[in-house]
Amino acid sequence: MQLKSLEGCRLKIGKYPTFTYNAYGGGGKATLLPNQKNNLLHVSFSSKAFSIPPLTSKTTRFLSVPLPPSFKIEMSMDHLEGTIDKNSGEVLFQFESKFLFSIGAMLKFPELIVKTSLTTGKVKGKIHEREGLVLQSNGTTKLVGIATIPKTSNKIIDTFLSLPNEALAELNCEIK
Repeated sequence: MQLKSLEGCRLKIGKYPTFTYNAYGGGGKATLLPNQKNNLLHVSFSSKAFSIPPLTSKTTRFLSVPLPPSFKIEMSMDHLEGTIDKNSGEVLFQFESKFLFSIGAMLKFPELIVKTSLTTGKVKGKIHEREGLVLQSNGTTKLVGIATIPKTSNKIIDTFLSLPNEALAELNCEIK
């Protein structure tokens, strides 16, 4: 089984406008874990073999404008594991990742830690609310998740993003 990320993804933190993100080309293969129920697949993705395209001027728009060429947000997935219900198409994954923002080669900010559930169901936080899309017969789905991003050790990024703050992710993907 493999997950492939697609175009049309969105990221939002706090009350800032949404980043639209073309995550096409990311993903990885899952290992099926033993389970007791035939209709419920338990899957785990290896962080070493899972790729997430960076947010750059080529992949990301903010307020309908590409990110400045020197801006880059790299993501490293630490944990992605969960279930897929073959009957209902419901997906529920636990996701942990680090986001590293840099401007050019010289200016790097501390990692933002993201821990959330990604689901095809409805998510509701204090600021954001969204609903995913169950796994379709062609393998496409939309996973959504809300996370509270904790403070970092950097007062500039903490103040700029009002950390701790709520973030919303929408991931269009294909699971086959």
